[in-house]
Amino acid sequence: MMTILSTAALLLSSLALSTAAWSADGAAKTVVLVHGAFADGTSWQKVIPRLEKAGLKVIAVQNSLDSLENDVIATKRAIKNAEGPVVLVGHSWAGVVITEAGTDPKVKSLVYVAACAPDKGQSLEDVTSKYPQLESRKEYMKDDDGFLRISDQGIKKYFAADLDPESKAVVAATQGPFHVRCLSAKVSEAAWREKPTFMVVATKDQIIPPQLEKDQAKAANAKAIEIPSSHVAMLSHAEEVSDLIIQAAK
Repeated sequence: MMTILSTAALLLSSLALSTAAWSADGAAKTVVLVHGAFADGTSWQKVIPRLEKAGLKVIAVQNSLDSLENDVIATKRAIKNAEGPVVLVGHSWAGVVITEAGTDPKVKSLVYVAACAPDKGQSLEDVTSKYPQLESRKEYMKDDDGFLRISDQGIKKYFAADLDPESKAVVAATQGPFHVRCLSAKVSEAAWREKPTFMVVATKDQIIPPQLEKDQAKAANAKAIEIPSSHVAMLSHAEEVSDLIIQAAK
């Protein structure tokens, strides 16, 4: 009986140590995922189960994509409601959002996934204007209210080029219109200058120049990985993206 009890106690002790691993040394407990332009929270559908399996809680923000201010408010609300510490992850346009929102003291680290990371006082336009304009821009369409979307053909050929046809159709159907005012909105903070930063460079990205992503990683002194991916690296290479987020959490 004593042997059985001792074995059970040992197993419980091991389980407790495993469960406490995320809280040791300030390790993160929650990942807040922020989607980019022309997307919504479903863009993280392949990453979320992997993070939860690793023992992390996950919150996927739903951005309005109508202004930097509103997307930062939505992201800060998610951070406020999350159990900290938090890893803040942004894709594409959301790199601008997490650059501003990531100074929150609950945020332990930042992960940029094929994203822009402007410096203080810079906008998305400021960052991208230094690089040659990509061919995908011809597929951008603007409505009478100033919202941009990418044509279905543009999604298939440029935005999500390495997904299967069914997945491309879902991305096209669920894309979130992106207001042009976001392009010139400047960040007042640069969280990557203060927090440990990780970056996914998508080397086959046709929405954000891969060289821009590489240059940002160098400027931020980030732990970076390069993936032969389209712009939607979290869908086409979910395992590698998830592994980097888990590393950032630890």
